[in-house]
Amino acid sequence: MPTGILDYKSDAIVQLMNMAEEDWTEQELKDALQRAIMLELSTIPPYATALWSITDPDNGKPVRHTIREIVFDEMSHFGLVCNMLTSIGGTVVLTDPATVPKYPGQLPGGVNPGLEVFLSGLSRDSACLFADIEKPEHPLAFAADGNTIGAFYQRIANVFPKFAHLLTGQRQVEFPLGSSHGAGNDIIPMNTIDDVLKAINIIQEQGEGTTASPVNPFPGSPGELAHYYAFKEIAVGKKLVFDDQTGKFEFAGPDLPLPDTSPVARVPQGGWANSPGNEPDATTAGLLRTFNQHYSDMLRALEGAWGADGPDSIGPAIGLMGQMRRAAQQVNGVKLPADPRFTYGPEWLFVQ
Repeated sequence: MPTGILDYKSDAIVQLMNMAEEDWTEQELKDALQRAIMLELSTIPPYATALWSITDPDNGKPVRHTIREIVFDEMSHFGLVCNMLTSIGGTVVLTDPATVPKYPGQLPGGVNPGLEVFLSGLSRDSACLFADIEKPEHPLAFAADGNTIGAFYQRIANVFPKFAHLLTGQRQVEFPLGSSHGAGNDIIPMNTIDDVLKAINIIQEQGEGTTASPVNPFPGSPGELAHYYAFKEIAVGKKLVFDDQTGKFEFAGPDLPLPDTSPVARVPQGGWANSPGNEPDATTAGLLRTFNQHYSDMLRALEGAWGADGPDSIGPAIGLMGQMRRAAQQVNGVKLPADPRFTYGPEWLFVQ
């Protein structure tokens, strides 16, 4: 029974969260996993757009390193959930126009209702948005209810054991990211329910931390914070430290300055052609089109990796990600006609 096409703009996750766990069927689980795939995919464009706006290419510099590692984490999470879905006989859907992320707009499925996700260069505002995307129901504690990403994954973890007999270990992609980006970042097959529950735990704790600490327990480097706290540091401009007097973690440590960036403006709904006065000329339109084509081809390659083409499609997908970065940086170098203080940014529009 394949996964159906699921509209990005629906409130399907809210509906699943409101359904009693004992009422979930195989189809609800498959739909939930497809939704989780869409969620992971939806975080990569805003995070990558901010990352690629940083002009210093040194990946060792603090803020750039932080965001880059989080992007790799999200890619790992995406791959792990794709493996969960295909192992129980579902089909990963990435290239139907209904499933592709839309910006600016809400997260898919009604998660974090009222939060408008936008594409722009790195700023305190965009870092604040990223922290809001990753925010736990209660910082330093998981919640099984509510409409956060972590709560949704907890519901999947609660339900999945009932369907453990469906796991086949088929159509799985393996990719070693752990040696470069942290112990939890290897994309591994989902053969058993233990594999699934361990993967969900990694996804939750890399995003939200543990119930006791804001530190990512699966870091690429020692002391790396979970996504919510790492983005909050950038948004606030202060390092997170433990206050012995209050017994709490506080954003009251040393200053965390923003790196130099291209001043990428917020990308309008449907792309720059919809921004009066900033309609791109032929050259800029070509740069934007090149990025969109690479992005679309990447989605097709990823869909194929968990589908008919098999794992060999992962290599081309990774190559396309590099081409996207280079194309985005070219776009970021073009000033807006209506306000030259700012530049264009990649549109992330799907091309059929």
